[in-house]
Amino acid sequence: KGDSFAMKSITQDLKFKQAAITYSFKYGVTKAAIQYKKTRQWIYYWRKRYIPGDIHSLQEKSRKPHSHPNAHKDTEILLIENMRRRNPDEGLTMFWIKLQKRGYTRCITSLYRVMQKLGYYKHEKKKKDVYVPKKYEQMQYPGQRIQVDCKYVPLECTKAMGEGVRLFQFTAIDEYSRQRYLEAFEDNSSYSAAIFIEHAIAFFKYPIECVQTDNGQEFTKYFGHDKRRELSPTMFQKVLYAHRIIHKQIRAYTPRHNGKVERSHRKDNERFYSKHRFYSLDDLQRQLKRYMREYNNTPMRPLGWKSPNEYLANFFNDNV
Repeated sequence: KGDSFAMKSITQDLKFKQAAITYSFKYGVTKAAIQYKKTRQWIYYWRKRYIPGDIHSLQEKSRKPHSHPNAHKDTEILLIENMRRRNPDEGLTMFWIKLQKRGYTRCITSLYRVMQKLGYYKHEKKKKDVYVPKKYEQMQYPGQRIQVDCKYVPLECTKAMGEGVRLFQFTAIDEYSRQRYLEAFEDNSSYSAAIFIEHAIAFFKYPIECVQTDNGQEFTKYFGHDKRRELSPTMFQKVLYAHRIIHKQIRAYTPRHNGKVERSHRKDNERFYSKHRFYSLDDLQRQLKRYMREYNNTPMRPLGWKSPNEYLANFFNDNV
């Protein structure tokens, strides 16, 4: 009923305009304005719009503006396109930072929207029955919980070292500030994990209360353990116990519980390993140290577009 009423009211409006215009052609604009209680400007406006015999020419046109006053200028679009041509695989945040160095002043959300319009990012359809995670526990201060994990260095990055050479990257990330410590090893044994966590404890300039890991053999003997036998600690766990640090293990086959370090590993593949090749373990260590310094000084959205180092500095300045 509502739709039919709307159509009826529109039709009556068109007929009213047509009658007023026809009257004005016959008796003049002034008399038409008096007869139909409209202004002379209104009569002239619709006379100019009217096509004789076509009542639909009197329909209201859209008043939506053709462009927004804050829309990207042609020079900004050209800058984005040129920069994207030179940085085709760069992530949004790093791409935004590079644009800012060349005079780009828009916020990152505006950049994302215009890049979507330009076709650089495609809209993904939402999947049905998406897993809804529990509300995440926000950390209140640095060192409250550190996530630790180990990843393989891609084989294409170590081809120059010989066929089948395997290197491993250990990562520790503070959940509060996202500050990271990275180090490479020739194996992923518990001995290497123990050395790594000693170096990580020295790197983070604040006390660590808890370290969270998965159930990998480099961290624990829990996975596949016979529950009837007493569990002996690994070398990694012995280091934690010596420093009075709690060791928290996530549920088996649930890497999302270690989400921050897992996501950072995915970013490492995009930003670091896709662009670098290594000729020795020392070469990897040097490049990894440079990359870690760059990472800890890169602004991040979860931190209010501050870098991990800035976020930590603000925390300690506010709590002196």
